[in-house]
Amino acid sequence: MAEFTTWTAGGKTINIRKDLSIPMRDGVELAADAYHGVEDKPRPALVALSPYGKELQALALTTPAQQRPSVLWDGCIEAGDIARIVAEDYVHVIGDIRGSGDSGGEHIGNYNAGGVSLGEDAYDFIEWVAEQPWCDGNVGMVGISYFGSMQVLAAAERPPHLKAIFVSGGHYDFYETTYHGGIMWLMPRAAREGRGGDSGWAFTDNVKSRMIEKYSSGELEKLVEKRLQDPDVAGWPNLVHVLNYPKHHEAWFDIIMNELDGEWYEERNPIALAPKIDIPVWLQIDQGRGWTMDGTIELFNTLKGPKHLEIGSYPPMQSRPWVEEHEAMFRWYDYWLKGIDNGVMDEPAVSVFVEGSREAVTGQAWPPKEIGYTSLYLRPRHKLSEEPELLGPEHAHPDGFFQAPLTVTDDVQILSWSTPAFEEDTELMGSGAAHIFAEIDQPDTNFIMRLWDVAADGKRQLLTTGFLKASHRELDDRTTEGNPYHPHTRAVPVEPGRIEEYVLRLYPFASTFKPGHRLTVELSNNEPLVDSHNALLPPDAFHLPVGRPVTHKIHRDAIHQSRIVLPFTTRRTAEQ
Repeated sequence: MAEFTTWTAGGKTINIRKDLSIPMRDGVELAADAYHGVEDKPRPALVALSPYGKELQALALTTPAQQRPSVLWDGCIEAGDIARIVAEDYVHVIGDIRGSGDSGGEHIGNYNAGGVSLGEDAYDFIEWVAEQPWCDGNVGMVGISYFGSMQVLAAAERPPHLKAIFVSGGHYDFYETTYHGGIMWLMPRAAREGRGGDSGWAFTDNVKSRMIEKYSSGELEKLVEKRLQDPDVAGWPNLVHVLNYPKHHEAWFDIIMNELDGEWYEERNPIALAPKIDIPVWLQIDQGRGWTMDGTIELFNTLKGPKHLEIGSYPPMQSRPWVEEHEAMFRWYDYWLKGIDNGVMDEPAVSVFVEGSREAVTGQAWPPKEIGYTSLYLRPRHKLSEEPELLGPEHAHPDGFFQAPLTVTDDVQILSWSTPAFEEDTELMGSGAAHIFAEIDQPDTNFIMRLWDVAADGKRQLLTTGFLKASHRELDDRTTEGNPYHPHTRAVPVEPGRIEEYVLRLYPFASTFKPGHRLTVELSNNEPLVDSHNALLPPDAFHLPVGRPVTHKIHRDAIHQSRIVLPFTTRRTAEQ
């Protein structure tokens, strides 16, 4: 039964319609709360949908915004600043998707609810809201991360009253959300199950595994046994536990069991649905979250209607409760939902914050400036140079490192190469590639690359990253200079002792090196357990370590020209 109540603080009062029941076309009812001003009138509505629970989102009324590394930071409070939304004269409607919170129905897998597309549910939810007397029929959506992905799924269904969306930090290609370069990222479990600073999904008893639904117990037992033959998986206690006891870990179990891209991930891929979207879309993403930047840019390029792309500054994690980007959001919605001509559509379509120079660069496309790709070659004594190595393999001996599994050591081995100090401002903007000629003594390993801007005093700023599981080294026909793509549809074991070329995609970034700064490239097969960058991330935001001891030889001679390919807007890189 819906309840009407109020919340008052600091002399401000908000009316709250608690526990609304919103019917879906198949009879399932979703639960929602609606927040609005005390004046009895219809207003535009901003809808927020997720599995994290509407009661958790209500903490935005009482919890000051927390930034990492605050221990009170909760990654799932993402629906926005309720009091601010109400103050701007919108109705804030926060709902639980089916199979979560107080909603009915069952949830199976990701972006799929008992065979019903979550976009279909969002359509019904939005149209119901638009018909209420407290809504004027104009609806937008709000929220980051999962809430952002839900906006794209909803817009692809084309509900008539959804007039525009504002998406910050959404997840799109779901395979790339869970496997970076084929390497499993452990944070999706935190978001779903509540680990490392996340409350997780508001599970009900109706969250189910797609794998358990699809396969018989005998078939699934064989698939689990095969998955446990991967030494990376077998060496990680949490994964062994989930594979043996999937109950209450259904979504995470499905991710572990699907280590290759394919139908399971593509079924509800928001980017694949994006051509159906014809309403205005604002996309926002901060630097430092490369895989999300990649997906955001791909989505922007796919959209055909009015659109805007804003790439913000480092660091990579927004506050919780989420309060950033509200100024831009209200300008967007004031124009599209309230009809206020505030000039937002007269501005360039793309705005990019450039680290280093701390300036915004604008244009009509990504990247907003013309770029030229330049190769920097790995050279002896840990140097990077525009000049390739002239000596053959008999004289230019490889660099190398041995990495023991993290089950027996805390020491992560890292190779690094650096440019000389830059003598003038040098700007880079776009994606990049790392061509690494490597020889390993095992059938598989990880390659993890991080690029840093290093000041004269040693202070470092992370610029971008690249990930590649060696067995996923195949490239597909989308690959161009500086823009490699991997299909991740099969794993091809490496022949130990054979020199292979591994091409890592370096996620998009924008940065200016100031005079006296250097570019440093680091290569490892595991991530360091603690450093200045990881301190800004939730505790579970790391990748599955390699579970076997591996010796790596990085060849960088005249025949095996290991190099990184970077997008320069200014041609000279460093004094040679």
